[in-house]
Amino acid sequence: MIWQKVKNYYHFLQAFLSAFYFHFPGKKLKIIGVTGTDGKTTTVNLIFHILKNAGYRVSMVSSIGAQIDSKHLDTGFHVTTPSPFQVQKLIKRALDAKSQYLIVEATSHGLEQNRLAFINFKIAVATNITSDHMDYHKTWQNYANAKLKLFKHAKISILNMDDESYQVLKDKISGKIITYSLDKHADFNLKSHPLRPIFTQAYNRSNALAAAAAASMVGIPKTKILEALKSFKGISGRMQQISIGQNFRAIVDFAHTPNALKNVLGELKKEKSEKSRLIAVFGSAGERDKTKREVMGEIAANLADVSVITSEDPRSEKASAIVLEISRGFKKTGKKENIDYFKIADRKKAIRLAINLAKKGDIVVFLGKGHEKSMTIGNTDYPWDEVKEVEKAIGKRKG
Repeated sequence: MIWQKVKNYYHFLQAFLSAFYFHFPGKKLKIIGVTGTDGKTTTVNLIFHILKNAGYRVSMVSSIGAQIDSKHLDTGFHVTTPSPFQVQKLIKRALDAKSQYLIVEATSHGLEQNRLAFINFKIAVATNITSDHMDYHKTWQNYANAKLKLFKHAKISILNMDDESYQVLKDKISGKIITYSLDKHADFNLKSHPLRPIFTQAYNRSNALAAAAAASMVGIPKTKILEALKSFKGISGRMQQISIGQNFRAIVDFAHTPNALKNVLGELKKEKSEKSRLIAVFGSAGERDKTKREVMGEIAANLADVSVITSEDPRSEKASAIVLEISRGFKKTGKKENIDYFKIADRKKAIRLAINLAKKGDIVVFLGKGHEKSMTIGNTDYPWDEVKEVEKAIGKRKG
């Protein structure tokens, strides 16, 4: 804990020096921050898409990289909120590109460690605060308090009434509060913004409402917001459909938390037919929140017909040991190994098995890696492309 505080002070000093070096660009630009456990990246990209379609010059920084006006920049492996120097440099680049707005994905680590210090957020958005990074924050309250930092000085706070974080955040925010909800009486809901025909998944309708609320606060009319949402094509590694002529559905998604896993599998279960099966391939990261492993196993056991438990950035931990911990969630439900679930630590082999198990009409979903371009084993980042690995496996099966 003491080491964390020292690190936070270090980042604060680094943020100040970086902001000073770039002449405090975060105070000269209109910035929208988005935080939450799940849905941050999608919401950032949705806001960016709406503003761009409305004719604004806009930039963004998210977990899939940065886009400064029309130029895409890679922010590195496994990076959500970059270092303070990178953050200030990106803001300066957005300012130099004459961006009117910058949308920033704000993680709990980035907020807690002061990587986003010296930035004036005009609008702050919360998607949801469930449970993640307990290895770092220790308690949900600490985790929520880290997220709360984004809203402390924001002029407008956009909150999700469907999430338990709403009750925690609303009483600790001084600025204007705007609410959104899928089924409650909120400022933005599915009656005011009919999104069912546009987004099939409930969680993406929620993300879209959050984006619509932010865009509305910028001054964009509802008709333009809905028009822009209709043309949104999704983003890399988020419910990305892989179709190369196979007779089953293959999907790559980034879901790596219990809440995200539950949402994705729950929605896909609704989409499959009575005769088809839902096959899930997933793991849990090493050196990260261990409390979620068994929980994720139990969720998959209850929602997927067949699961393949595998590695996901094991780092210094043994992948087989992590897989074993996840499998305990299956045992709690009485599921049988090699009938309801398989344990295969090698992710390439796990992907191939899932593809070979698939029958006509099945849905096979690959979770946890999404857009990421590396797999961390030990202290080394090895190149990894989930989409390519899935395509290769399908190609081999067809061949």
